[in-house]
Amino acid sequence: MSRIGKLPITIPAGVTVTVSPENVVTVKGPKGELSQKVNPIITVSVEDGVCHVTRPNDEKQSRSMHGLYRALIHNMVVGVSEGYRKVLELVGVGYRVELAQPQVLNFSLGYTHAIYLGLPKEVKVETKSERNQNPLVILESADKQLIGQVCAKIRSFRKPEPYKGKGIKFQGEVIRRKAGKSAGK
Repeated sequence: MSRIGKLPITIPAGVTVTVSPENVVTVKGPKGELSQKVNPIITVSVEDGVCHVTRPNDEKQSRSMHGLYRALIHNMVVGVSEGYRKVLELVGVGYRVELAQPQVLNFSLGYTHAIYLGLPKEVKVETKSERNQNPLVILESADKQLIGQVCAKIRSFRKPEPYKGKGIKFQGEVIRRKAGKSAGK
């Protein structure tokens, strides 16, 4: 039995989980509404404020999907009740970020051109630039997959490099540093 798949999902107050006949799970809560189509092999049932995900047999495909859909539904429940928040930090001289328009970020990352990134409406964004501190990009959303994808896109503009530690990193992330050429002497 899948260790993740057999765990029940407790539904907090203010959150409703519904399963349609087409096997689409919809989760509504104070932070928004999310839905996920579930493979017909997997059965999702909701009773007494607890959601259970079950599989019919022990074939490899049904075993792999059991834990996957349980994790996706759990992430949706947490997202609509509490939400997800990611903080990105720009490390480097002259690296800046600002909101050019609502939902459009303008990055200055040492290239010859500015980088503009349009964000989906489901993601709330805030930027902080304080003197003598690295600029921050704060992202909030109910959808864990979407916020992770947006963070990966932002990070791809300037990945943290191991020699000087410059680039875009998550706040609190530790970059493994390498010694330069002069350290070998």
